[in-house]
Amino acid sequence: MPSDPPGPSSTRARARDLGIAPGTLPAGPTNTLTDVPGVRVGHTTVDDGGDLHTGVTAVVPEAVDRPDGRLRAGLCVGNGFGKLIGATQLLELGEIETPVLLTGTLSAFRVADALVTHMIGMPGAHHVRTLNPVVGETNDGFLSDIRRRPVTEDHVLAAIRSAGSGPVAEGCVGAGTGTVALGFKGGIGSASRVVELGGVGLTTLGVLVQTNFSGTLTVLGVPVPADEVLAHPTPHPDGNSCMVVVAVDAPLDGRQLGRLARRAVFGLARVGSDYATGSGDYAVALATSTEPSQVRDEDLDPLFRAALEAVEEAVLNSLFRAHTTRGHHGHVSHEVPLEVVVERCRRAGVLSR
Repeated sequence: MPSDPPGPSSTRARARDLGIAPGTLPAGPTNTLTDVPGVRVGHTTVDDGGDLHTGVTAVVPEAVDRPDGRLRAGLCVGNGFGKLIGATQLLELGEIETPVLLTGTLSAFRVADALVTHMIGMPGAHHVRTLNPVVGETNDGFLSDIRRRPVTEDHVLAAIRSAGSGPVAEGCVGAGTGTVALGFKGGIGSASRVVELGGVGLTTLGVLVQTNFSGTLTVLGVPVPADEVLAHPTPHPDGNSCMVVVAVDAPLDGRQLGRLARRAVFGLARVGSDYATGSGDYAVALATSTEPSQVRDEDLDPLFRAALEAVEEAVLNSLFRAHTTRGHHGHVSHEVPLEVVVERCRRAGVLSR
């Protein structure tokens, strides 16, 4: 059953707490995905302290948390080594009709089934005969006994029902409980940016990431290789994927949201992703505005920049908030030593304070 995230994930610092603020655009009030009006986030963490380190993270736009809800959306498949359920219809129609859920690879199919149960069980959904659940995943099998497929319908429903509009829990929580990224313990991270968008005005873009990919951690352009900064580096699987969810409150169409999703995948390069052959790198971008699309392509640059900056910071938050985890088969994934990161960035002259 659901459990609270372990304490250390809530006490470790976010990037900005350390003076690490990627880019120049301002962040929203909480610097998380929920700064975008009408978007909520919830988690269910499945962590028995031993073999199970997994869970569910639910991104719940209010417009699709009801029967017949629709929001325009776009998808970028940076590398298709993954099991993104619902991808083909999303690409075909340029919209989503359910919340976006994240979990571990072999639990994705059970999560999709539970999401369908949630949607067709809503009041007024008696007429629903087709539905496209959107469920992403990364492989948390290094730390969690993934073959047990421990995520249940109760876990999924709890994540959806717990979704809130406040600050987003990060690190070893929900779908990030058992993930590994850039040689360190990965997890869930989030960030936001506020831009002036031509024809629209002030616009908020938010990002949530589930990090579980290989490469060399890079902080504001400064490499922080795990094999240099950890006393006892533990081998970790290559690749293994990253899911990125982007939300924006501007009236973009599906094609434009696909372009925005591509920038989100590009943003992973800023933190050192090597886009390995076994890594499924996906971004889903959605627009909460249901107004007719009125943004010209030539006005999209501020949003592209916002996506790059927010993805970079969200990935850093996912690692900085995560804590050392010992899991299945005695595997250990170590937390990023924040004091080492700060010292390297200070020597490089890239800290904001």
